[in-house]
Amino acid sequence: MTTVRLPLFPLNSVLFPGLVLPLNVFEERYRAMMRELLKTPEDEPRRFAVVAIRDGHEVAASEPGMPDPTSVPERGPAAGFGADPAKAFHGTGCIADAATIRERADGTFEVLATGTTRVKLLSVDASGPYLVAELEELPEERGEEAGALAEGVLRAFRAYQKRLAGARERSLASGSELPDEPAVVSYLVAAAMMLDTPTKQRLLQAPDTASRLRDELKLLRSETAIIRNLPSLPASDLTRGPTSLN
Repeated sequence: MTTVRLPLFPLNSVLFPGLVLPLNVFEERYRAMMRELLKTPEDEPRRFAVVAIRDGHEVAASEPGMPDPTSVPERGPAAGFGADPAKAFHGTGCIADAATIRERADGTFEVLATGTTRVKLLSVDASGPYLVAELEELPEERGEEAGALAEGVLRAFRAYQKRLAGARERSLASGSELPDEPAVVSYLVAAAMMLDTPTKQRLLQAPDTASRLRDELKLLRSETAIIRNLPSLPASDLTRGPTSLN
């Protein structure tokens, strides 16, 4: 069992290995985190862990009524996550490697990171300026029939893309741009599908690649059928994930 201790960045979304994560960092606790990461030499990984929030707010209340009408101002690394922040987060997350950390003139940061390795959340330390987590790295097991399942998922994903492209009148990635390595396929599809956070979290914590692909195949067939029968779709952009506010 390999454990690591890393800064913790909770989000209202799920990060998958191989996926790019842009961040606009403005809260002081995360600015402190980025200042610390900048002390790491550029030729070494600047790593932090991302976990999806189960119960709490991505952005802490800064004044009465913000970010919701009932909120009161909170301060500190665990603001918005309750007395035991570990309970506010899902138990499986992903390590992010920050390729770019750029400090703006106003002290906020523009960050571009990439997901690398799945981790299990063991504990959370809120004693410093930002949250720090003890994490166990999770291996990615292939599972049975992963190759054949990946081929089926890619076919179903192309059909899903075509339905979305028709609904939004825009073109999506062509088949030639899609990977064929089963684990990469499973993470790309999980990130690209329009799914709620609990479903994406379920895919992230699948016991192996084959299990994730089987789940995705069912979801793709179901979602494609729903899109086919909908007279119209919401005006939100269905082909891009949002950039986190923090």
